[in-house]
Amino acid sequence: MLEHQSTLRTQRLLLRPFSIVDAPRVQHFAGAREVYATTLNIPHPYADGLAELWIASHVVQFNSGKGATFAITLAEDGELVGAIGLGVQPQHQRAELGYWVGVPYWNRGYCTEAAVAVIRYGFDELGLHKITSRHLAGNYASERVMVKAGMRKEGELVDEICKDGAFRTLGVYGLVKA
Repeated sequence: MLEHQSTLRTQRLLLRPFSIVDAPRVQHFAGAREVYATTLNIPHPYADGLAELWIASHVVQFNSGKGATFAITLAEDGELVGAIGLGVQPQHQRAELGYWVGVPYWNRGYCTEAAVAVIRYGFDELGLHKITSRHLAGNYASERVMVKAGMRKEGELVDEICKDGAFRTLGVYGLVKA
């Protein structure tokens, strides 16, 4: 088991643990209606204090072996653009990949670049056997991230969740360690 969460570097990004100073930017980006509409677990409106609670939960999650959440930042200036993480089920050596990116940073390939790095981290550092991810049906940008990160479609969960009073289908993707 790792003693502390790593920092990951890619060509354009630095993926690091969140700090409490990130909270205002998290609330701003995660609080956007467009981000809420494309994610499974982000509330809207995004209440004051929620970002701080979410950030504080990361150390406990990591120390218990149940996950690793990274701030997606630009390598050149450290600007926070989003979040990505693995929710780990240690007993099954598997995790679910989840992510969001602030609207001003959409369609720049940041999420795919981060996903590739976090998947590699999950297999190489956390010793996972399988990583899955889910997206809301119709969220083609998220589906493309999964495909470009090397995941394969495993199926659909029809009417799996209820969001804004309507049942929604989820696409499920996965990757087993080679």
